[in-house]
Amino acid sequence: MKKLPYPNKAETVLWLGIYAAVLTWSAVNPHDRFTWFLETLPAIICLAVLAFTWKAFPLTRLTYWLILIHCIILMVGGHYTYAEVPLFDWIRDLLGGQRNNYDKVGHFAQGLVPAIIAREVVIRLDVIRSRAWTHFFVVCFVLAFSAFYELIEWWVAVASGDDAVAFLGTQGYVWNTQSDMFLALIGGLVAVTLFAPWHDRQLARFTRKADG
Repeated sequence: MKKLPYPNKAETVLWLGIYAAVLTWSAVNPHDRFTWFLETLPAIICLAVLAFTWKAFPLTRLTYWLILIHCIILMVGGHYTYAEVPLFDWIRDLLGGQRNNYDKVGHFAQGLVPAIIAREVVIRLDVIRSRAWTHFFVVCFVLAFSAFYELIEWWVAVASGDDAVAFLGTQGYVWNTQSDMFLALIGGLVAVTLFAPWHDRQLARFTRKADG
């Protein structure tokens, strides 16, 4: 039996089970309900988009599982707020730091995961023939996506005032926006270098499936 290029029924059930369990945990007594809503909304929208595109344009296993990891990062951040995740408080105290850096994990994922998604769409739809130009486009897309997300944070802060302080998660760091975008850039570069061979092997299964 040929291995499907996308998750089978058992994997899909597992994926959805993990997603539902973490989202349920995240929603129970979060640190701040408004912040929880803002932080988890992208994960909820993501699930709706994946459900809508499942039959028409299923993605590779790698992409689906990376998306789940990114959703979990958002849900954990929503539960505690990005400035107060306990594990990263412990790391801060252990290393003698001044801020909780969980938000940097989130922005690294914000570069890595959208880069893999963009890479998959561009390659499978044959938008750009050159692999080098594909990767250049993907990294540019990640930077644009990260910048747009920073604009969204700004707009939410302006609209909601003090209620958005936890959502912004700046923790008094004057270069927070720039460092967030830099971490997203690093995530995008990791996607088109270290993850590319793994991703290519999974993408090749779509070609074999179409040929078969």
